[in-house]
Amino acid sequence: MNFSKCGPLRGEVTVPGDKSVSHRSVMFGSIAQGTTEIHNFLQGADCLSTISCFLKMGIDIENKGETVLVHGKGMHGLKKPDTILDCGNSGTTMRLISGILAAQDFTVTLTGDDSIQKRPMERIAKPLSQMGANIRSIQENGCAPLEIIGSSLHGIHYPSPVASAQVKSAILLAGLYADGETYVTEPYVSRDHTERMLSCFGADVRTEDTTARIRPADELYGQKILVPGDISSAAYFIAAGLILPGSEILLRNVGINPTRDGILRVCRAMGADLTLLNENHDSKEPTADILVRSCCLHGADIGGSVIPALIDELPVIAAMACFAEGETVIRDAAELKVKESNRIEVMVRNLTAMGADVRETEDGMVIQGQKPLHGAVIDSRLDHRIAMTFAVVSCLAEGETEIMGAECVNISYPGFYEDLERLKR
Repeated sequence: MNFSKCGPLRGEVTVPGDKSVSHRSVMFGSIAQGTTEIHNFLQGADCLSTISCFLKMGIDIENKGETVLVHGKGMHGLKKPDTILDCGNSGTTMRLISGILAAQDFTVTLTGDDSIQKRPMERIAKPLSQMGANIRSIQENGCAPLEIIGSSLHGIHYPSPVASAQVKSAILLAGLYADGETYVTEPYVSRDHTERMLSCFGADVRTEDTTARIRPADELYGQKILVPGDISSAAYFIAAGLILPGSEILLRNVGINPTRDGILRVCRAMGADLTLLNENHDSKEPTADILVRSCCLHGADIGGSVIPALIDELPVIAAMACFAEGETVIRDAAELKVKESNRIEVMVRNLTAMGADVRETEDGMVIQGQKPLHGAVIDSRLDHRIAMTFAVVSCLAEGETEIMGAECVNISYPGFYEDLERLKR
């Protein structure tokens, strides 16, 4: 797919529903009693993989588009699937569902696409095994396919070596079924959608500092869920609006959960012109409209506790830094190496091909801004966040940019290119 330099971006965008919240709403609704009504559900490939897995375990799910009805069967209502559960490209599906399946009374195999079969699953297998789970990597390489034999679980206190919401969530979900309290302590606080939503469903879950604690549950209860717009999807328009001269973009109903708003904090540290309008803190997931105006940005040092709050946005932040004055350093981000692609290596390779001054480090990259960029052939590695990032970069690069595997944006934002084109008019 080819892209060219363009003028200012102007207009409004309502980004799709939050991917993390959409996944969890289906999972928790499936193991709750009664019907869970989900509005603004993300109809991306990853979330559809979650629906597919629970359909195969006997849950009645009505997917009506923006609204999804999950007719839960309670914590012990899942049935043994007739086939292997295919998680597609979704690490969230595989890791979170493992916590639930560890406590069921049947055996199941989880697999996914080539990318998923290279991503580390030992990070969930280890703590779940400490809880009594019977989970193994069939290829004995620490990756999917995974075989899980349902077992009786006991509570643990797990000091997680990484700040990962997927790891934390897998443990907390297993903790619902354990015979005692379960604790997870992280080096930094990761996104807390699981804790917020489980509390709404009736679970006894609490957080203090970097430790999340959950008590065993007898039952969860179906809820009505309004999924906020995904700030990870909004990030591409935030970046484009800031770096394209003369741009002004209004992003409607974006989730501003404080464990996800790192992109806003970093943009402000770089001198961004961002305004939050119509803030709503009445629900578990706060939202706001975000007004973005183009401005001159400067480099920043990005690392430490902010990284878990913007891990998915780091590729587009790196791209944005190419147009900022001075040096930007991204550190403490080794987690980028085990995403859908090695995002550090992929970003450095592709930005360099476009003329950027960027250097890879062990846990991030160093970017010298304001080097003129030109079009190039970009290998997205079928990573949706890479493809969307370079669609934004192409708006300022001289000449034509070709993005290979551009269709991979369907994983999280099926209408991304259409929304981007609409802002160019």
